[in-house]
Amino acid sequence: MLRKPERHGDGGGTRFRLFPQSPFDRDGLAPETIEVSAPAGSIGPGPADARMYLVSPIGKQFHYGLNAGPYGTPWLYLAPWRGPIDPPVRPGPAGHFDHLAPWTEEFEAAHLFGSVSAVLDIWEDYFGAPIFWHFERDAGRLELCLLPWWENAQLGYGYLEVGSDWSTGAREPFSLLFEVVAHEVGHGIIYSQIGLPDLGHDSGEYFAFHESAADWVAMIASVNFDTVVDELLTTTSGNLYTYNHFNRFAVTSRTRQIRLASNSLKMSDFAAGWDDEHLLSQVLTGCIFDIFVDLFHDLLHDSGRVARGADELFDIADRTPQHIDKVQGEFDRLFALSPEVFYEAFAAARDATAQLLVATWRRLSPDDLSFAGVGESMLAADRQITGGRIQHAIRSNLRWREIGLVAAGPMLAPPGPKSHSHSSRTHVPEDRHILPRMSYHERYLVACQHCRRGQTTNRSPRALFG
Repeated sequence: MLRKPERHGDGGGTRFRLFPQSPFDRDGLAPETIEVSAPAGSIGPGPADARMYLVSPIGKQFHYGLNAGPYGTPWLYLAPWRGPIDPPVRPGPAGHFDHLAPWTEEFEAAHLFGSVSAVLDIWEDYFGAPIFWHFERDAGRLELCLLPWWENAQLGYGYLEVGSDWSTGAREPFSLLFEVVAHEVGHGIIYSQIGLPDLGHDSGEYFAFHESAADWVAMIASVNFDTVVDELLTTTSGNLYTYNHFNRFAVTSRTRQIRLASNSLKMSDFAAGWDDEHLLSQVLTGCIFDIFVDLFHDLLHDSGRVARGADELFDIADRTPQHIDKVQGEFDRLFALSPEVFYEAFAAARDATAQLLVATWRRLSPDDLSFAGVGESMLAADRQITGGRIQHAIRSNLRWREIGLVAAGPMLAPPGPKSHSHSSRTHVPEDRHILPRMSYHERYLVACQHCRRGQTTNRSPRALFG
């Protein structure tokens, strides 16, 4: 069940089955049945509805965004897909998609669509308003595109393209990793709220902020599942600084994750420069995680039902690894006495953090964005929402992370293949006019490759390049 039972229970919505946590390290894990807000019958074959549609393309050899031609000339490829597709996935007789057998291609497609729908439902509740795509002027609907051979996932102008993790030697589709999908939707949410930066005003900290914000969209969405929260609290007893699902973002197994929300990185670690916006983003992500935990501890204290002396325990939970066993023992004891208090405090801290983030994001501009500016916006957002209740927690954690005291240095190396800075994600159709123009012969070679791989029978370069 998600956090809004009236929306995700028996409320007339459309049912899907999702894995809220990675299914790849849990033999026999069954997907959960959830209900998104779209009324049963409103999501048609694809799946597809008024704001997005899914395609499983046949023979697609180029990912969307920037590609390189045979002679190295960059060219921009954007949705929609115009080639052949696998048959669309159809809903059951009552308009639901919970009849599909797990691990089939049809289930994978429905899982991707259902995950995007669930994330949008959750965050529209926090925003208190619909979320509109930033590309609606040109594309209208988001294309969800399955690209199994591609080792990445990205949301760009009009598309969310999802590949697979092949690092274990076996295919693990990102479409079945709820947090990976939610992270990409997070980028779309941030673009819809603060927009794209003007050319030349996209700072390194802007791209790192984007990764951090998308991580938090995913993390908050994940802990809107009761089963995730139940496992988190019963395994940690509320000691959130332990190695757990919440602070291990985009877990692909019990030992592998994309990055840790609970970390000790500071801005001074990047003062001399940086080469990966994902790593730089962990400074801001870690700061927000510490604020979240401080808020969680304050709510436990305010409940009046947690034993005296817990304040000191909470204060040392994250900074004293030498006392880890003693600290965990105390958390275990307190949780056993009043588990319901921990559940209530966690849910309240989750929702308060989400609302703080929404108010913060609404104050930001994409041009020349900095972590220091995000910090100031967060302080202003707290004054707006709570009258300044958590100013001390925000200020102390910003100071500990050196946000506002130290700026990130220059980017030290060109963006790598996994980077999203200056990447496909920020390109718009008008960018075709500022890219170097391919010769007709190079365009023809690309079009022939496009045709030869079964993608289309049209060899005209116009089919790809417009």
